[in-house]
Amino acid sequence: MTSHDPDANPPERESAPAADEGGPAPAEREGAPADDLARQFAAAAERSGLGRIARDETLTPADLIGALGGVRGLAEAILPGLVFLVTYTFTRELVWALVASLGLAVVFTVARLVARTQPTQAIAGLIGVAASAALALWTGRAEDNYVIGFYTNAAYAVAILVSLLVRWPLVGLVVGFLMGDGTAWRRRRRTYRAMQLLTVVWLGMFVARLVVQVPFYFAGNVEALGATRLLMGVPLYALLLVFSWLVVRAVYPTRTAPAE
Repeated sequence: MTSHDPDANPPERESAPAADEGGPAPAEREGAPADDLARQFAAAAERSGLGRIARDETLTPADLIGALGGVRGLAEAILPGLVFLVTYTFTRELVWALVASLGLAVVFTVARLVARTQPTQAIAGLIGVAASAALALWTGRAEDNYVIGFYTNAAYAVAILVSLLVRWPLVGLVVGFLMGDGTAWRRRRRTYRAMQLLTVVWLGMFVARLVVQVPFYFAGNVEALGATRLLMGVPLYALLLVFSWLVVRAVYPTRTAPAE
């Protein structure tokens, strides 16, 4: 599935069937439930991540930072985990490390509420930090602070894998509706393979996190687990956003707007 080069197909295979030039093809109308689900994914993507950069003709550092949630969003995503790791490494006190991490997440959330800015990301982060801290306190094991992240990555991996197996690549569904293409991309071999490739790459990220981090968990190596969690978090996510943008721009080149 991923061994094929998306650009290896003859140019004429990229052209959509004649049915695309008029109304929606019967096959597309029959896929209405899938269309509705894809629109939900696209609506969520519009507010963050790929949705913020997919249509941009150029990608600047500022655009990428914005797609990652801005400077504040980056701080909310990185600092609680970093504070936990540093505090635990130097003090070996689980309670103090959890208090420091959870306290910082609370500060971020309160700051959002006071400033009346979008608090969703901060609240989601606070819930995640609190749930992880509660689990670690219950078991008394610092490495359990990372267990919920394993389940989250596994859930994403399973969802993406299922989408590939049923031949509706999840990233393709999102990109198709972001770019105003609906599900027509499935009838163009080059575009379909590009969306397969993107979906497999995103699957690889979630699987790689588990493959690298789970052994550190069972070895009880909190320092290595925390460090790889940070490195394979925002930095790896940013790299995949850039790669996804490059593929989307290759598949959906800029079109000149028709004269009015």
